[in-house]
Amino acid sequence: MKFPKLKIGNLTPKYPIIQGGMAIRISMAELASAVANEGGIGVIAGTALPVEELKREIKKAKNKTDGILGVNIMFAAREFKKLLKGSIEAGIDLIISGAGFSRDMFTIGQEYDVPVVPIVSSLRLAKISEKLGAAAIVIEGGNAGGHLGTEEDALPLIEKIKDKINIPVIGAGDIVTPEDIDNMFKLGLDGVQMGTRFLASEEANIADNFKELCVNAEKEDIVRIMSSVGLPANAIRTRFTELIKEDKAPKPVSCNKCLKKCTEKFCIRDALLKGRKGDLEEGVFFTGEGMWKVDEILSVKEIFKRIKNYNS
Repeated sequence: MKFPKLKIGNLTPKYPIIQGGMAIRISMAELASAVANEGGIGVIAGTALPVEELKREIKKAKNKTDGILGVNIMFAAREFKKLLKGSIEAGIDLIISGAGFSRDMFTIGQEYDVPVVPIVSSLRLAKISEKLGAAAIVIEGGNAGGHLGTEEDALPLIEKIKDKINIPVIGAGDIVTPEDIDNMFKLGLDGVQMGTRFLASEEANIADNFKELCVNAEKEDIVRIMSSVGLPANAIRTRFTELIKEDKAPKPVSCNKCLKKCTEKFCIRDALLKGRKGDLEEGVFFTGEGMWKVDEILSVKEIFKRIKNYNS
């Protein structure tokens, strides 16, 4: 595989592969540092973490690697600015953010000389990001994991945007196999962001039965739900996703107002936490549409080995 050179600000990873930031304590120091050690960009998901815990996790990761580390924080998080500044104080190399759009993060990034990479799902936001000083953009389609900004799949979305801006373009959505990565590079992209393949890794901080769900999932097992955040998301079909689709999910017993906006029809944070712990009855298990392509749990080292050895 021929790898393009990805330059984000003054950062140039050996391999143009960004590990997707999977929140609710999935993308933590162990996973992020493992990816960074292999020459990619490791990402800690800070959305649902208290500021001090996020800072500790970043410092823990930095003690495990000399590679590039980023943080992914949803704009929808109520503590968004505090989490950004806490990340910078802890020495993070890169800020990635989606699930909404923040002009403030560019100001903060420029103030502390930390590159900012927004996740966008439209040409309009791509152009605004470039104008505001984004170091690169991630174009994420509706076939990605986590909360989504569009129903449109990654490929047609990328085709609409990639030649109309002048900063590095990173693709995200249904990029799971080495072949998927190679196909994105053949489109002329500067890099890829992938979460689904790393979700099914030894280093992902999830319960074993969550990993079993991942490797056993068939294409028809991935369903689209509407999160209480007010955004669509892809998840593995379970009892709880069916309740959500039928508008029968139980309302939260209590709410700590962790999000700026929430329908409060159910608590997506609690459901994702239960999913991470392997609760098959009350958990939600976010994943990308391409999870059906994964049939074994691998170490991060082995995932990178297979990518590097792929010949198209």
